[in-house]
Amino acid sequence: MRTDVRQVADGTYLVHGSNTNWVILTEGETATLIDTGYPGDRQQLLDSLDAVGSSPQAVAAVLITHAHNDHLGSAEYLRDTYGTPVHLHEAEVPHARREFLHQVSVGQVLRNGWRPGVLPWVVHALRVGGTAHVPVAAPEPFPAAGPLDLPGRPVPVHTPGHTRGHAVFHLPDTGVVVSGDALVSGHRTSRIQGPQLLPDMFHHERAQALASLEILERLDADVLLPGHGPVHRGSVRQAAQRAREHAL
Repeated sequence: MRTDVRQVADGTYLVHGSNTNWVILTEGETATLIDTGYPGDRQQLLDSLDAVGSSPQAVAAVLITHAHNDHLGSAEYLRDTYGTPVHLHEAEVPHARREFLHQVSVGQVLRNGWRPGVLPWVVHALRVGGTAHVPVAAPEPFPAAGPLDLPGRPVPVHTPGHTRGHAVFHLPDTGVVVSGDALVSGHRTSRIQGPQLLPDMFHHERAQALASLEILERLDADVLLPGHGPVHRGSVRQAAQRAREHAL
């Protein structure tokens, strides 16, 4: 499968994997990797680093929005193979170690199997490691508050609800928000196009996910790089408001 890499700002790239996205921030050859796709996306992940002039050896850190398999897939591979540190919000660290798993259950999927797109999504997820056991052996909390000393200078912002420790990353210098699953622009199981919350079955605490849209509204940015769907250009505040309107 061809790797779909889109440059959205200087040193900022959105990569579309198989039904999920990740982001690469570059400074010369050095890179910050935000999320890693499904386990089955690994070759696409490596190809995407090469496409932007970097390499797995040059990744300074992996930042994870949340520890679902479609975002955590190759984090342990990079940590174990290249010594790359893997950082998450402190509330998400035990989730990455798989001390617990806040992920849509088989029962929830079956109850929603009548919805358009759900069954094809399930088949694909199973094929690319959606139920694989991919814990990170030594995940670390973000090392400091405020901008991280990494390419892109991303600022972690806690946005709980989808999972307890979900975080988005604000890039003030480029007016970008990397939103993970707190705010997406599409999903295979959704009929909505544009900014939205994921369908209810995917959220650990839907009410809190809805409340976290207020946090996103306060971020000054005009480019949204979601965990699912295409890049969204326009006020992130308005995108979050639109998602709330769809969800109510």
